[in-house]
Amino acid sequence: MDLALVASAFKTLRLRPPSKLSLIEARTLTSAHVPPFPSDIPALLTGVDSRELAQHLRSVLLTVYPKEHIILVVGNGKSKEVLLGQFAEFSPDTSIYLSALVEGTSFESLAEIVAHLRAPNGCPWDREQTHRSLRTHLLEECYEALAAIDAQDPESMSEEFGDLLLQIVLNAQIASEMDEFTITKVIRSMNDKLIRRHPHVFGDTKVEGVDGVLENWERLKEKERKGTKGDKGLLDGVPAALPALTQAQEYQDRAARVGFDWPEIEGVLDKVREEIEEIKQADDIGEVARELGDLFFVIVNLARWRKVDAESALREANLRFKKRFAFVEQRARAQHRSLSEMTLEDMDALWNKAKESGL
Repeated sequence: MDLALVASAFKTLRLRPPSKLSLIEARTLTSAHVPPFPSDIPALLTGVDSRELAQHLRSVLLTVYPKEHIILVVGNGKSKEVLLGQFAEFSPDTSIYLSALVEGTSFESLAEIVAHLRAPNGCPWDREQTHRSLRTHLLEECYEALAAIDAQDPESMSEEFGDLLLQIVLNAQIASEMDEFTITKVIRSMNDKLIRRHPHVFGDTKVEGVDGVLENWERLKEKERKGTKGDKGLLDGVPAALPALTQAQEYQDRAARVGFDWPEIEGVLDKVREEIEEIKQADDIGEVARELGDLFFVIVNLARWRKVDAESALREANLRFKKRFAFVEQRARAQHRSLSEMTLEDMDALWNKAKESGL
C-alpha cells in the first residue's frame, strides 16, 4: 500500500483520516463478490486503474451499499461526488472513498451488541440464557422465517432472518464465555465445509448439472463420515427433530443419491395405489396408522420426484384451507347465520365461491 497515495487522497478530499478506516488496494478485490470489510466504518479503495476494475468494484459494493450511496472519487489532484450506481471512472491514481453506512450495519456491530447484552452491565434476561433455554426460541424463529417466505413478504423475511441470525450469534457468544467455541470458529468451519464440498467451484472436479453436484456432495459426505468416531450411516445426519415430511424427504433424497430409488415415476405412482388399497383393508387402528404412515411416506417420494418440497406444499395447502374457511365464516356472518346451523351443501357452496375468488 502506497501511504503517500493515501495521504494525498485525504489531502485532496480535505478530510482528516477517520479514527477507523478500511484501507484496500482495489486490485485485491478482482475476485471478490462482496466487500471484505465492515460497512459501518469508512473505506478507501486505491488504484482503480481500469474500466473493468471500476465496473467490478461497483457491482461488488452494490451488494451491500445502496446505489444512491454517495462516494468521493479522487484522481489527478481532484475529487468529486458520484452516486455509487453511476461510478465508472478510473486512472492509475484513482481512489474511491466510501463513507460509512449508518451505525449497526455490520456483522461485527451485531456481535458487539450481543456481547454487551451478556456482559455484567447487560440485560438480566440475556445473561441467564443457555443453549438449552434458547432451543425453543431458535425453533420458533425458524418457523417464523418460513412463514415470511411462504407469505412472499420481503420486509418480513428481512426481519425474521435477522431474528434467526440473532439466535446464532447469541448461542456463539454463550459458547465463547464457556470456552466451548467462538463465532469465528463457526464461520471458519462453514467456510471450510463450503469450499471442501464444492470442488467443482473451488477446485478442478467436473460435474454434470445439479444431479452431478448432489451425487458428488454425497460422496464427499461419505468420506467425512468415515473420518468421524463411530459408524454413522447415510441417514444418521438427518436431525431427529425435523418435521416428519421434511425428514422423510431428506431420507429419500439421500438414499436416491446412492441409487436406492425407483427408475421411473410410475413405480412411485403404483406404490401410492398399493398403499391406498392396504389402508382400505386395514382392520384395527394400529394397522391403519402404520398404513397411513406408509402412504404419507410414498406421497413425499412422489413430491420429490416432481421436484416439490413436501413440507412447503402442505404448509401452502394449510394456508389455502385457512383462507377459504375464513371466507366461508365471513360470508356466513354477512348472512347472519352460524356455521353450526348451515348444511354441508351451504358451506360447500361458499367454499366454491372462495376458490372462484382466487383464494
